[in-house]
Amino acid sequence: MTSKKSVAIFLILFLQITSHYCNSLPLSTSSRWIIDQTTGKRVKLTCVNWVSHLDPMIAEGLEKKPLKFIAGQIAKTGFNCVRFTWATFMFTRPEFGNRTVSQSLDKFGLKDAKLGIAKNNPQFLNMNVVEVHKAVVAELGRNNLMVVLDNHVSQPQWCCGGDDGNGFFGDSSFDPNEWLLGLSAVARVYKSIPGVVGMSMRNELRGNRQNEDDWYTYMQKGAVIIHRENPNFLVIVSGLSYDTILGFLKTKPFGVNLNNKLVYEAHWYSFGTPPIKWINQTNQICASVTQNAQNNYIFLTRGNNSFPLFLSEFGIDQRGRNERDNRYMSCLLATMAENDIDWALWTFQGSYMLREGKVNLEEVYGVMDLNWNRARNPPFLERLQLIRQTNQDPKSTRPTNYVMYHPLSGQCVQIGKTNVFLANCKTATRWDQHQDGGPIKLAGNAQCLGLVGDGGAARVSNDCSSKWKFVSSSGLHLAAQNGQGKYLCLEKNVADSTLVTRKCLCIEDSLSDVPSCADNPEIQWFKLVPTNV
Repeated sequence: MTSKKSVAIFLILFLQITSHYCNSLPLSTSSRWIIDQTTGKRVKLTCVNWVSHLDPMIAEGLEKKPLKFIAGQIAKTGFNCVRFTWATFMFTRPEFGNRTVSQSLDKFGLKDAKLGIAKNNPQFLNMNVVEVHKAVVAELGRNNLMVVLDNHVSQPQWCCGGDDGNGFFGDSSFDPNEWLLGLSAVARVYKSIPGVVGMSMRNELRGNRQNEDDWYTYMQKGAVIIHRENPNFLVIVSGLSYDTILGFLKTKPFGVNLNNKLVYEAHWYSFGTPPIKWINQTNQICASVTQNAQNNYIFLTRGNNSFPLFLSEFGIDQRGRNERDNRYMSCLLATMAENDIDWALWTFQGSYMLREGKVNLEEVYGVMDLNWNRARNPPFLERLQLIRQTNQDPKSTRPTNYVMYHPLSGQCVQIGKTNVFLANCKTATRWDQHQDGGPIKLAGNAQCLGLVGDGGAARVSNDCSSKWKFVSSSGLHLAAQNGQGKYLCLEKNVADSTLVTRKCLCIEDSLSDVPSCADNPEIQWFKLVPTNV
């Protein structure tokens, strides 16, 4: 009787433990989608980055809050996975990997951080940094969070400078053979730990040494080593120039067969474009950077030989003070939603124990505030609602309809009894596919979206005379002519969530872009996003 009772208790505990890992089944790929290898159902990665590759080699925030709290907050704020960073030397050089947390903090004079870990995570002080890394990954798994392990640097430090020695194969801190040993070691260490679904081979290759020939040589070797060590892992391949260029794959494929485990990654920030251009030429710059993304990595999701794309870094100053970031984000979200891309937001940590010589440095791109008490900007997280959803499922038998997305608010168009307004995208109204210059019709309905006049409320009725065009170089304005032949654009009303039609912002009467425009056109940006779920 006692034996049977013990067995029963064991089974209950086993089921409770394994239920935490429902997202940890091996993942695979099917065409451009990441799928559950067992069921074939799509699994969309909606991740956040969390840093553990800086000088102390300790996951940021463990000095501020207990690990259980942090992992719980990641899940609570709506992410289903973590891109968790590591430095090569942690796993290839004993003098790094064997260093205890206490020793690491002492080495850099981080007295307050040591006191913080003693208070919040005292069990880690005498563990070495690799053991703590594993403990963090295990706790993420217990919170039903998938983990992508990201080789961020070789030498533990902040990333990324063009001449920091960590940029490309052959740099002073980037020996290719040691890097391959590190990939093999990490794939082996995490082979049996639930929750880990893949490995990102290297973050932001860069610098004067970068070239395509070495990229193919070493990235192929790295992919083969990871796959040989752990055939269940997704192998995530980054490009050149800070993870922004993979266009060379158009003419020369990667050339390694990984049995449906190959994923490509890219990064997309507002960096590189002067703020004044984003502010005065918002439509034109959005068009330019979107086309650049299409040419350099989004193309991988198209055609007969397509692959999953993981946008493993994007983000903004979440204080809202950077106007370039603010405008870029609406442009980016429109493209991400349209293509239903897997992603990882930069970043979760609200602070760093030590970054580039500065102690307790605030991370303004972080989800958490400086002291890790709460989310820094909850409205920003709400803007991510549509890209969190799975909008396209390769196994769906439902027809493809469209939702009308407003990236500035993160909401979608919904039809009420008397008005048209923005609301949560989960309840969005469905539309038929729109032909440029034709009516916008409700799915399975004879009614269409129409306008009344400048400042008038948008409406849905049986009158389908309004012919809507995508205008501006951004392609994000929807305009139709009023009774006087003037084009008006769909716009979110400033006072509430209803939609009105007004004079198009930053667009000439001829429908060409205004060369320089002080207005912010984002309030008029809409994207018809395909969905079959």
